[in-house]
Amino acid sequence: MEGEAKAREVCLRLLAAAPRTRAQLAEALRREDVPDEVAERVLGRFSDVGLIDDEAFARAWVQSRHNGRGLAKRALAAELRRRGVADETVNGAVEALDPAQEERTARALVARKMPSTARLDPAKRTRRLMGMLARKGYPPGLSYRIVRESLAEEGTDLDGLPDDPPVD
Repeated sequence: MEGEAKAREVCLRLLAAAPRTRAQLAEALRREDVPDEVAERVLGRFSDVGLIDDEAFARAWVQSRHNGRGLAKRALAAELRRRGVADETVNGAVEALDPAQEERTARALVARKMPSTARLDPAKRTRRLMGMLARKGYPPGLSYRIVRESLAEEGTDLDGLPDDPPVD
């Protein structure tokens, strides 16, 4: 029982600070030298009572990181996998992100970055803006289309830029 009390205390302390995945809690228990069978019992009980819910964690993570950082599905999925969320849960959470919302977010990111690139030539601006979107996980085709449309709306001469987007 002593091991279970320690495991519960570790889990509760971590969960009080921030939501955690089951894998993150299991790793913390391993670092604290909690025996695997004790850890599994405590984690199972915490799951049963709803203190650990990887699906809810993944949904909240996707919404928070998309709205806060502008991350796209690909980047969000990678972050969740690094936190030990199962692929099926990751896929369900990122697929819940509306493609239209993802495009609106990408457009807002480009609009926010465009003024700082105004003095650059169109090719360099395109590379910078696409690079910013790529780092946030947006696919090249979508990024190129949004950047071209944003530059055109601004009145930038697009001569010299290819008409076709990079292959996704």
